[in-house]
Amino acid sequence: VYCSGEKVAGRVLVEVAEVTRVGAVKVLACGVAKVNWAKGPQQCRQEMEYLRFEDVLTLEEQPTGEDGDGSVILRPGNKYEYKFGFELPQGPLGTTFKGKYGRVDYWVKAFLERPSFPTQEIKKRFEVMDPVDVNTPELLSPVAAKKEKKVSCMFIPDGRVSVSAQIDRKGFCEGDEICINADFENTCSRIVVPKAAIIAKHTYLANGQTKVFTQKLSCVRGNHIISGMSESWRGKTIRVKKLKPSILGCNILRVEYFLQIYVSVPGSKKIILELPLVIGSRSGIGSRSSSMASQTSSEMSWVDLNLPDAPEAPPCYLDIVPEDHRLESPTTPLLDDPEGFDSPIFMYAPEFKFMPPPTYTEV
Repeated sequence: VYCSGEKVAGRVLVEVAEVTRVGAVKVLACGVAKVNWAKGPQQCRQEMEYLRFEDVLTLEEQPTGEDGDGSVILRPGNKYEYKFGFELPQGPLGTTFKGKYGRVDYWVKAFLERPSFPTQEIKKRFEVMDPVDVNTPELLSPVAAKKEKKVSCMFIPDGRVSVSAQIDRKGFCEGDEICINADFENTCSRIVVPKAAIIAKHTYLANGQTKVFTQKLSCVRGNHIISGMSESWRGKTIRVKKLKPSILGCNILRVEYFLQIYVSVPGSKKIILELPLVIGSRSGIGSRSSSMASQTSSEMSWVDLNLPDAPEAPPCYLDIVPEDHRLESPTTPLLDDPEGFDSPIFMYAPEFKFMPPPTYTEV
């Protein structure tokens, strides 16, 4: 997987079964975003080019029999290696992606040209990742929303259902847990069910037209809420599974994610809250350690306790042992020495001093 500004290097190996004259070996590298869908008789198509590189390759040691026209003679039993290399453009590149109505694709093609023969070609794809840093101040800030809906039955008011939710950050990586704090209230006569899901939204743009495809990726649910009751989520989690990073910089294709918190109301439309998410990559700028640290803080943020910055040591054993279990004197004979030594065996009540527990680490 490559990022912008990095060098892509490779080689073209040529083997022949008989003596062969080769006019030229060329290489073409392309990176293109394409969208395509049918709208009735109209085809909506659009392309955007990220990369284009062409080159004519030469051997380090040209075989004997080279003519003035640039062709070379290749003989069987040998492997001929043509090396190539190029740099990806600086700046934003579309992350490799394949969706229902479009894709972002990067590939290298090698062409073998021979006199009086059709050109042979071979294609090799490679992946490009546009790193998404999930540890920027914008993506580390909390996101919250709330919504209320009045429910009616046969045009007769039947109470209301309200939901409010918050997550403590907007950016996540694969494997992170999204920690949800939410409150649900039901004053209608029906039983409602709160749920949360990660939603992917793919937006395709072509010929002034827009095509949107949404998909539910993972889901959690809460308990049923009967009439007149409420429910609170404090630290309910939903895991970010293997997802492609968000694609936000492409003019014709966008990949966005949302945390959707909704309440299913029988006989009525759902109440839906959407909190935006940005999915980064482990191999991107946002490192695993910083992401895990923020994940740990997100998992603990819901605890309604005023915990100190550093955990305190446990109390001394002598401070908590009951009075009737304490020894009357510092040393009490346990039993007499059977061998007749002068000093008996004593039992001591030592003072236990524990070190503070270690701080949490992923290991």
